[in-house]
Amino acid sequence: MESLFSCLTKTKEMRKLLTLFAIAATTAASAQTARVQVIHNSADLAADSVDVYLGSQLLLDDFAFRSATPFVNLTAGSPITIGIAPKNSIDVSDTIYSLTATLTPNETYVVVANGIVSGSGYSPAPAFDLYIQPMGREAASMMGNTDILVFHGSTDAPSVSVDVVGLGNVVDTLDYGDFAGYLEVPTSDITLEVRSLDGSTVLAAYDAPLSTLGLQDSALVAVASGFFDPSMNSMGEGFGIWVALPNGGPLIELPVASSANPTARVQVIHNSADLAADSVDVYLGSTLLLDNFAFRTATPFIDAPATDPITIGIAPKNSSDVTDTIYSLTATLTENETYVIVANGIVSGSGYSPAPAFDLYINAMGREAASMSGNTDVLVFHGSTDAPNVSIDVAGVGNVVDTLAYGDFAGYLEVATADITLEVRSEDGATLFASYDAPLSTLGLQDSALVTLASGFLNPANNSSGAGFGLWVALPNGGPLIELPVNSGLSVDEFGTNELTIYPNPASDFITIEGIEATSASLIDITGQTVRNWENSVEELNIQGLQPGVYLLRVESNGERFTERVVIR
Repeated sequence: MESLFSCLTKTKEMRKLLTLFAIAATTAASAQTARVQVIHNSADLAADSVDVYLGSQLLLDDFAFRSATPFVNLTAGSPITIGIAPKNSIDVSDTIYSLTATLTPNETYVVVANGIVSGSGYSPAPAFDLYIQPMGREAASMMGNTDILVFHGSTDAPSVSVDVVGLGNVVDTLDYGDFAGYLEVPTSDITLEVRSLDGSTVLAAYDAPLSTLGLQDSALVAVASGFFDPSMNSMGEGFGIWVALPNGGPLIELPVASSANPTARVQVIHNSADLAADSVDVYLGSTLLLDNFAFRTATPFIDAPATDPITIGIAPKNSSDVTDTIYSLTATLTENETYVIVANGIVSGSGYSPAPAFDLYINAMGREAASMSGNTDVLVFHGSTDAPNVSIDVAGVGNVVDTLAYGDFAGYLEVATADITLEVRSEDGATLFASYDAPLSTLGLQDSALVTLASGFLNPANNSSGAGFGLWVALPNGGPLIELPVNSGLSVDEFGTNELTIYPNPASDFITIEGIEATSASLIDITGQTVRNWENSVEELNIQGLQPGVYLLRVESNGERFTERVVIR
């Protein structure tokens, strides 16, 4: 708890904020004023710190994400312009957002900076804005209470309701960008439950130690902050409830409740190649859980309610509400179990042959990490609706799956982490249909667990010209699936014996390709996301602006695909 109490004291950074605000306060001293607190809750990585201007005056320099100012006096009764600029801005002309408003004299305001400034990398991406709540409070309205203003600032989280354990429902409906008004609760250590919109399902629960932190007679702001699915949001900060106190400073993270309802761990993978299901909406009860969830995308493993029945509904993309669902499944998850759920099959009435109906295929005893150090554990799923029963070999190891029929999981293959080749064979093993490189070592997947799916159509012509067959991999942290390349006859270790040369490696600005006539190239990060593509002239690859780390470079040349591990620093 030491770090929590430290947030209640005035640090050097807080004194810096107060000094900056003194400029505005001096201007306002002889004028009508309003009290204002500003909270930075934009989880866009491009806005990790911002500069805030009042008119042309720099008011806050490098104002950090999940920080708050204290309440201060600002001029009221006449228009003021607040501008937001990138950190280290030169002057007010650098602003990327501005708002002109007239504050009411003697009013108290809470202002939350929220939303997305980047042009890509975030889904959904509501535009950056300043959300303003009048009738703010710096102290509880009644002695012995703590007053809590709740704000929904998680751009990809669904609409929710909020309960206080022991008191019941306190917020009926909270949409993104909404304030719920102040909850006036007796000061004690309470638990906040974030529930589905209909209140039937606890999505998460958080301890709010109001008494322990000495917050009697205080008012505070609790903000839903970060991303429900970081894998779809540039691996930004994860979801949580964070608290701003009236004297400002770094926000305080509320811990996940020790008394939270029983949960299970769940990963959902979208592998239905039906074009009508290229993206779908996923509901938990009546709450929209995943909006426009794309084909060949996976969620990270998340906590889901266990021991009580839950209903998962699948609806077409851009659905209005849960009544639009075309498929639903009610199940009771086992507490502390780990599940992999694959959405697969056909929703269309025609255009596909064969056309097994859409279903959710559930595998219990899932894994988020390898069961033995030095290994990679691979769960195999047959999700290609028109592919036959197959067997699977690992080149150099032999048969690892005897028979795999459509809709089956094969259980986890526990293999020593290396760059291996998976061979898809006829059921009797006599005929090799196709082989795929699985660069487990190159991708740094030692000690990891992953899911490999047979995906797409063996014969797209009989299936509305849908996506072709291949093996695709879902990682535990979710995101777009990774396509395994068709084996070229060379292992990754053997690439050094062909003509391909790349240098420098490690690199920081450019990578040069020599020895082959490269027609295209792509760079893939450890999450499986393609971060940059090059077409046509690819002799020199510009990698400026990419985050340092380990990547997989795929190079195409005359129908062949080459793979190299590269390090960017």
